[in-house]
Amino acid sequence: MAENQHVTIGRLEIAVALDAFVRTEVAPGTGIDPDRFWADFETLLADLEPRSRVLLATRDDLQAQIDRWHVERRGRPHDAGHYEAFLRSIGYLAAEPGTVQVATAKVDPEVAEVAGPQLVVPVDNARYALNAANARWGSLYDALYGTDVIPEDGGAGRDGPYNAVRGDRVIAYARELLDRHAPLTAGSHSDSVAYRIAGGALAMELAGGGTATLAEGTHLAGYTGAPADPDSVLLRRNGLGIEILIDRNHPVGAIDRAGVADIHLEAALTTIMDLEDSVATVDAADKVLAYRNWLGLMRGDLSATFTKGAREMTRHLRADSAYLDADGDPMTLRRRSVMLVRNIGPHIETDIVRLDGAPVIETLLDAAISGWCAMHDLAGTGPHRNSATGSIYIVKPKMHGPGEVALANELFGRVEDILGLARNTLKMGIMDEERRTSLNLAACIAAAAERVMFINTGFLDRTGDDIHTSMEAGPMIPKGEIKTATWLTTYEDANVDVGLAAGLVGHGQIGKGMWTRPDDMAAMLAEKTGHPLSGASTAWVPSPVAATLHALHYLEIDVAARQRELAERTPARALDMLDFATLPPGRELTPAELAGELENNAQGILGYVSRWVGQGVGCSKVPDIADVALMEDRATLRISSQHIANWLHHGLLSPEQVHATMERMAAVVDAQNAGDPDYQPMCGDLAASIPYQAAVALVMEGLSQPNGYTEYILIEQRRRMKAALSAG
Repeated sequence: MAENQHVTIGRLEIAVALDAFVRTEVAPGTGIDPDRFWADFETLLADLEPRSRVLLATRDDLQAQIDRWHVERRGRPHDAGHYEAFLRSIGYLAAEPGTVQVATAKVDPEVAEVAGPQLVVPVDNARYALNAANARWGSLYDALYGTDVIPEDGGAGRDGPYNAVRGDRVIAYARELLDRHAPLTAGSHSDSVAYRIAGGALAMELAGGGTATLAEGTHLAGYTGAPADPDSVLLRRNGLGIEILIDRNHPVGAIDRAGVADIHLEAALTTIMDLEDSVATVDAADKVLAYRNWLGLMRGDLSATFTKGAREMTRHLRADSAYLDADGDPMTLRRRSVMLVRNIGPHIETDIVRLDGAPVIETLLDAAISGWCAMHDLAGTGPHRNSATGSIYIVKPKMHGPGEVALANELFGRVEDILGLARNTLKMGIMDEERRTSLNLAACIAAAAERVMFINTGFLDRTGDDIHTSMEAGPMIPKGEIKTATWLTTYEDANVDVGLAAGLVGHGQIGKGMWTRPDDMAAMLAEKTGHPLSGASTAWVPSPVAATLHALHYLEIDVAARQRELAERTPARALDMLDFATLPPGRELTPAELAGELENNAQGILGYVSRWVGQGVGCSKVPDIADVALMEDRATLRISSQHIANWLHHGLLSPEQVHATMERMAAVVDAQNAGDPDYQPMCGDLAASIPYQAAVALVMEGLSQPNGYTEYILIEQRRRMKAALSAG
């Protein structure tokens, strides 16, 4: 295949597609000579490649020592103190770093100061990437009308043409939200008949006479149109915008006595464009597509053409809006998320570039190419700007401990030198999703204190790593129960405590994980308020609509004030994360419990792998065993495969039981995907089905997969699948 063709430059062999891409698309306008870049990158690889592999070997060595420790003590009561001392003796627990203070400078306010939702989107899909980037503002009316937040009883169904009953409920709900988040000095927003701007303030004319202004806590930020008859009014609360759109000629505005046609909320302040868990990039063609989309976002000229219904549509990045501030002076209202890019984890190698004939660590390439692409934004020559402060935001996943963060910090410096960028232009997001990072988080932050602009908790990957790290400690409790395990609640609290103590506020984000049920927005509204209450300044949501609704939590909760409160509490005891989520002595699971858990895990694995391997889809809504749509990526796959592997290893399940269940669940998954013309059914010939055999391998080889990662098997089998499809 063409993607396997390479050009030789010095000691490097570079995929022809990648070399052509950087020469013809990335390099022009940056002042970087491609030949000079490859020569400098060769030097970088020669130095950092072997050091990266030493760190990966250290992971394996530590895991082997932990496994032996558990095996040698099997059957004895657990000695927590002895275990802690052992982890310190082998270097798994690092020395405390002393006082740590983040000093990251030139960070955009959307990252450093304002709390709000965050999207994560596969950057290999241009349409999805543009949708996410444009989700800075979202229609509250649409988000309410189209989701289960508004009940469908009493004739308020959401299918078919516009339903006035449902529309009235949406408007009433939205007015009540305005009363709560933009309260008035008198009356209610539902009583308003006109909005006016007078003397730099908002004046509301109320039905029956009288006027009202905004009460404390919300302020007028701007407007469009004439002060006496504005087209829109912009309010701010907790740093987030509430935009009231007024149009008496609009079908909704025409029947609204104040002429309100819609309310837009500032939602996805930031978006992570993902090169990692939500993509399936296994060769040069895949990778260049993802890089090209990131480049287009940074140049501001990415577009996507698609058919929706019977119409062909083309999507671009949304332009900023001209506004007037409260005093009537011109201002600009930003309409796009600030975009971050997540590089692949440091454990994956690629043959897109080879050094002396050998594959290289892929994250080294990601840092260099994604940074180079972002230079187009720094130049400011495109129609839009991403970072107003001249920063490039790169999120680093799957790092284990401060040594790996330190190497990533050095990598960023080396890339800055190659690209001629000022030191610390590349900002670093540290994903706290591996146990050795969680236990040593302060030391990890210290290793990149002038770059770090983001830490978060990712309970999905973190659970997968905890299962694998403690594999020999015993059989795990059922997967659903792990959500309330001591180690997990400690992890969520400790991440915030460490971030606050390190002074991350004002320099970056403290984030929380994904809401995985994209169709259950009423439940999200009820439950996800816990994330801003936890002190997190951002949290992940699965769609632009979810971002609009999650924004309501940040209007309700002053995260900055909440963080000040939490900074005074007694910090969580990080060592409580060493408490295993294993079955307690004397607890035996019934055959029905074991079978149910196995079916749930097996169906989830097959549902995701059939799309990843069969279709190259890295993230999508995948129906679970009860046909509830879940947003799945490799993190959920890691948990399920490791959980089955754990029970299999400890004899709670037999290989025969696992195989039989996988076969039955393959039929379930095939039926769930019967309407997808691109789906590759598994059950016609399970032995020949590459997706099915990949799913089985993830479970049966789960013990031997480093850190329980799924990528090694997925990438190999997706390559096989692409070859098979290409051969016809």
